[in-house]
Amino acid sequence: MTNVIAPIKKEQASGPTAENQKGIENHKKAAKHHEEAAKHHHEAAKHHEAGNHAKASESTIKAYGNHCLANECQIEDVKHHAMNS
Repeated sequence: MTNVIAPIKKEQASGPTAENQKGIENHKKAAKHHEEAAKHHHEAAKHHEAGNHAKASESTIKAYGNHCLANECQIEDVKHHAMNS
């Protein structure tokens, strides 16, 4: 049995086009929101360790909000890729 591998399209080495710029921005926004969510999760853990569960809850809610914002950016990027495939 022979495995056949489809050729991979070569991407252009030039700078980002206007079409790709939106994808780049979506990735950067998603990454920023993930970083903020991680920061709030670390804060929540510290608050729990200190026994301040109310503040831990606040930090958890903030983390979840940032997670949701990151997810929205990812969905936009997936839509962009699906339309341009």
